[in-house]
Amino acid sequence: MARQLPSCFLRFCSLLIALLLLPPAAAQPGVDPNLEVAKRATVFIYYAKTSEDGLAISCVSTGTLISANGLIITNAGGVVPSRQCDGDTLIVSLSVDLDEPPIPKYRAEIANADLGLDIALVRISRELDGRLIARGELPVLPFVEIGNSDAVTIDDNLTFVGYPDIGNDPVAITRGTVTAFLAEPLGGSRSWFKTRAEIPGTMAGGGAYNSSGQLIGIPTNAPLTGFGSSTNCRYLDDTNRDGLVNSSDFCVPVGDFISTIRPLGLAQSLIRGARLGLDAHLISSESVAAAPMSPPRISRLFFAPSIQGAMPATVVGSLPANARSLYLFFDYDNMTPETVYELRVTRDGIPDRVFSLPAVRWSGAEQGMWHIGAREQAWANGAYEFTLLIDGASAGSQQILVGGGANGQGQFSDIVFGTLDQSGNLIGNGTIVPIGNLAYARFLHANMRAGTPWTAIWYFRGSEFARTADTWSDDSHGSKVISVGPTGGLLPGQYRLELYIDGSLSATSDFFVAGSQGAPLPRVFTNLRFASADTPGDVLSASPAASFPSSISNLYALFDWQRIELGTPWTLRWLVDEQVFFQQSNRWSLTNSGTDFLAALPDPPDGSYELQLLVNNLLLVDISATIGIGQLPIDRFAQFDGAILSGRVIDAATKRGIPNITIVLISEDYAASEFEWKREQVVDLVTSDRNGVFQFARPLAFDTPYSVVIEADGYIPHAADGFSFESTQPSANITIEMVRG
Repeated sequence: MARQLPSCFLRFCSLLIALLLLPPAAAQPGVDPNLEVAKRATVFIYYAKTSEDGLAISCVSTGTLISANGLIITNAGGVVPSRQCDGDTLIVSLSVDLDEPPIPKYRAEIANADLGLDIALVRISRELDGRLIARGELPVLPFVEIGNSDAVTIDDNLTFVGYPDIGNDPVAITRGTVTAFLAEPLGGSRSWFKTRAEIPGTMAGGGAYNSSGQLIGIPTNAPLTGFGSSTNCRYLDDTNRDGLVNSSDFCVPVGDFISTIRPLGLAQSLIRGARLGLDAHLISSESVAAAPMSPPRISRLFFAPSIQGAMPATVVGSLPANARSLYLFFDYDNMTPETVYELRVTRDGIPDRVFSLPAVRWSGAEQGMWHIGAREQAWANGAYEFTLLIDGASAGSQQILVGGGANGQGQFSDIVFGTLDQSGNLIGNGTIVPIGNLAYARFLHANMRAGTPWTAIWYFRGSEFARTADTWSDDSHGSKVISVGPTGGLLPGQYRLELYIDGSLSATSDFFVAGSQGAPLPRVFTNLRFASADTPGDVLSASPAASFPSSISNLYALFDWQRIELGTPWTLRWLVDEQVFFQQSNRWSLTNSGTDFLAALPDPPDGSYELQLLVNNLLLVDISATIGIGQLPIDRFAQFDGAILSGRVIDAATKRGIPNITIVLISEDYAASEFEWKREQVVDLVTSDRNGVFQFARPLAFDTPYSVVIEADGYIPHAADGFSFESTQPSANITIEMVRG
């Protein structure tokens, strides 16, 4: 469409294009475009409880906008109801001026959360007064790009952005390097980043950014208010209604300085599900039981230099010099997502901050075996002591010596469980064994001397049921297979094998018995199928299918199960277009066998869907189906890529910054002369702060011709068409002079 533009528009367009094409070196000194975007996308969240007297604040946290339509990532501990944070209303405050404290603007609701990860996604949904915001009515908000947390390395520099106080100060930054990666079963070798930066507790839920300005982690902690600890907290409201705000009121927990970062790579399925608006849930699962009355318990602490799956490869009491991998293992019971646990490490009596884990929320199940440690990092020689604290109280400790040479003593390692095929070969996956008469275990051995006493002890549901004590008669190095056949055969449930050499524990591992004999995996879940219906009651009589029209209201997955004991760990995982968007791991809570377990996915968009079922982290069965064209819109998972535009608006005569200048970017479908303040015309808009500085919230698409309108009281309006960014120009910082009219 041809457009006739006034000459003043063309002159301003030429000036603006010239400014935009300046090389990055011409940017305004002291301004980091990536950091400016991060600061503007940072929000402060109040979690409050509604009462007859209004709202009482129960928790506070920082959050970060990750989409222009109001999706915020933060820590679950500050926004999910718990005994420490009892609330029902989320208030989101934005930084209108980066030099001023945030201003309450909106209300939000939880879109997705994982208490174990301590990560939550909340979405702005209402005005501050409670009025619902209709789809498309929320103004375009600043947001950041999510980076690859797996690319972070030791000694990388990170920038942390958040609010250093309870909302009374402007957004702030602190910097630090990555000092260690800590490993746990939930997240593998990168369950946590450690840093020497001292991050205020109110920055929990805020952002950790790499050198490219990409969000790669969430600072998180677990304040111990309510456990008699001296953790940092603030009195914000007159909760007892005595007319005073003092120590008699509820103290809002903020915690001490944070040194632990949860990598965002662990939360990709949460983020993806929230962005897509997909809300899968398990209809057949029983509700989670209330927190157990018995206190949490820690037992059987020991060390391993490496892991196999989530089990120790071997057990050691010391390590040689130059050790680069060490894990503390322990059994646990009566734990909940609200349990706070902490690991304190000392070396030769001096606290070791690198390998210690400050107080965080528990991310495991109610009971089982856990590990925490680090690999591919130097463990200096010395006498280490590991002390575990649960809810602020010491729960157990263990010591290990690092240094010296290899001891050359006998050793067992790498226990693998399974059954024998017709040729007598061990088959199986190492952690799941089907119902039968015998269970077999294969393990490696080294440095074993003939005549050395050794013992194998088998347990079922925590109780010993078989023991073999003998003297060693095999080769010094190699592998060995042993078996056990309990009276009445193997029952479904959890088993454990412990191997001792001359009275000392040398190897241990757990396995589960479930399902019937299969090839090669046990048959636990059967008759897996997809169907569609309007209600869960109707789906039981619906015909299974592998493809569905776009108009379906629900996609249901159904399956039968057999011989799976209460408490067996299992996982249901949804994928769309080969991307995980939902994953829920639980302990089995239904009957031993049954039919028509039901999982639902309401309002699914077009795509290729897959459902996977796992037991003890082993994939046993999966099924696929398509909806509509069988593919999500191309850009549903894409990161927005573009250029960052920032700058300053000044008075042409005085050269002083002009506050409250509105700069509007207009879609490439419209000319500046056609602008009528219609929503479909506006790509983004920004208002200059008190110093005239502005920063567009969202990156601008490369090679896209934008138009612009600039308005201010007392100044001549400006407008321009046809400016764009090339991919070689990721940012620009410009100065715009306004002439009084």
